[in-house]
Amino acid sequence: MKEFVLNNNIQACFKQNKNTPRVALTINFSITTPEKYAGEYSLMNRLLLKGTSKHSAEELSALLDENAIELYTEMKSDYLRLRFVCLNEDFELALSILSEIILNTTFEEFEKERTKMKGELVAELDSARVKVSDLFTKTIYKNHFYGHSYTKVLEEIDNISKDDVINSYKNILHNSKKTLALVGDADESLLEKYLGVIPPSVDSSEKLSKPSPLDREYAEVIKPDANQAQILQGWLVPTLSDPEYPVMLLLNVILGASGLSSRLFMELREKKGLAYTVRTAYEIHLQSAVFSIYIGTEPSNTETSIAGFKEEIQKIKDIQVSEEELHNAKNNWIGKQQFISETNSQQANSMAYYSIMGKTFDYKKDIIQMVKEVTPEQIQACARKYFTDDYVLAVIKP
Repeated sequence: MKEFVLNNNIQACFKQNKNTPRVALTINFSITTPEKYAGEYSLMNRLLLKGTSKHSAEELSALLDENAIELYTEMKSDYLRLRFVCLNEDFELALSILSEIILNTTFEEFEKERTKMKGELVAELDSARVKVSDLFTKTIYKNHFYGHSYTKVLEEIDNISKDDVINSYKNILHNSKKTLALVGDADESLLEKYLGVIPPSVDSSEKLSKPSPLDREYAEVIKPDANQAQILQGWLVPTLSDPEYPVMLLLNVILGASGLSSRLFMELREKKGLAYTVRTAYEIHLQSAVFSIYIGTEPSNTETSIAGFKEEIQKIKDIQVSEEELHNAKNNWIGKQQFISETNSQQANSMAYYSIMGKTFDYKKDIIQMVKEVTPEQIQACARKYFTDDYVLAVIKP
């Protein structure tokens, strides 16, 4: 892997995978200020491919389709990501289109896209599972940018103007840290020609604030047509920059992210028959992270399920995991990392992600080594420290 800096201070890396037919590129722009209204950044992201000063939305779509270029824009909580995958021979064309979008997008079809976005969010929220996630997110990140859930967006989306979107994009374009990763059989010297001309990468002094410390909170919504009770319980926990990050990764695997072999699946589904789906999730942001437990169950099993959560959390706090269980969890997590790093696109996304989050491009190898070194004592200490009574419990039920 080769690392270098473009003339506009963009940190870049190139991993040459020879004899692969398609090349992948990912470029990230950091988010350093909260959006003015919930949904502003998401709407901005949706409009990036709706035309440039050179191509209309239809012409841009046709150009990408004709040349089999897969180009995406994605709005994450801490960064805006643009990426493409194309045949090796079309690499320069894809770069030129990407540069055109970054520099000359026109944000046409604003009203049409806003109306479409509202309709999609309303449809999504008809799902009880989405609704409980929405309720949980806006509760655990109350009064913070990370808590801009679907319902929060629907409350504020009509306040957003086209000028708001344009100004937000200009702010991101001119005041962001930018990192890019290129993977495949390509000529990396072309990056300077097409991406060295965009506004420089800067380390802005403005940073998103950390979420407030959590107090215990219960949030409930009655959904008359729901067939199940949907339950989410979660805590604020260490994130990517914290020393306990690899420990939290393994706690997630042990408790609920390893499918059939996870503790919650075995206890709440297999032994007690409380649900078809029970899982844990570890959601990372730059300034914070959330560890959550989810179950969909019969409404009459709501209290039993919540008690089951408490029981399994207490077990991992009271009794050290065995060396065998920890070894299996490590193998499970490391195996998944290998599985999700097979394609050029996956590798480019991963390297650009770690870099925009303040780590090295090849941080994955470091974290794999740290995971290997986690001990049962660390698992227990981390569980005791963070799985406290200060949690959010969100419930959707009929």
